[in-house]
Amino acid sequence: MNTNSGHLLQAVLEGFVDGILVLTDRYDVIYANAMAESICAELRDSSQTIPPDLQRVCDALIDSQDLYSQPITIESEVTTQRTTLTIRAQWLQLDLASRPCLLLRLQDEQRVLHGLAIAEAQQWHLTARESEVWLLRRSGYSRKQIAADLYIALDTVKKHLKNIQSKRQAALDDVDWQANQAC
Repeated sequence: MNTNSGHLLQAVLEGFVDGILVLTDRYDVIYANAMAESICAELRDSSQTIPPDLQRVCDALIDSQDLYSQPITIESEVTTQRTTLTIRAQWLQLDLASRPCLLLRLQDEQRVLHGLAIAEAQQWHLTARESEVWLLRRSGYSRKQIAADLYIALDTVKKHLKNIQSKRQAALDDVDWQANQAC
């Protein structure tokens, strides 16, 4: 791989919302993007290179290597104080590595929900305040928690949620109408 394509690959990997971690089968880190480094720092004790939760997923993949003829992905969830992480491990063929490599994708479910809520807010044309309410609701906040967080009355939260539901339904109705027009 030439230098330009190497820089391009690194830029692509850094741009992922997920943490990307490439390890050898002996747990030597070949590559970790910034998100993976952040997640690993949150999960591990200072004396460890690879957090135990990630090592267990890697162990399962390594142990299953001879059991399946097709490539498989091992998936696991880990709950921290801040979020739930989905960990996916699979084998990765790298010509530049002298040992077999594993690719770990570390997905922060809270970040995924946040991104989804933002996309929905744009799709449904929510106001700024409705968007704030929706982001908190998507994150699992109760109506009372939303009211407390945004310093608004509970009735105001209910009004915003009702408006959000109306806009959501209008967007769904619009999609249905367009689908029927195409037929």
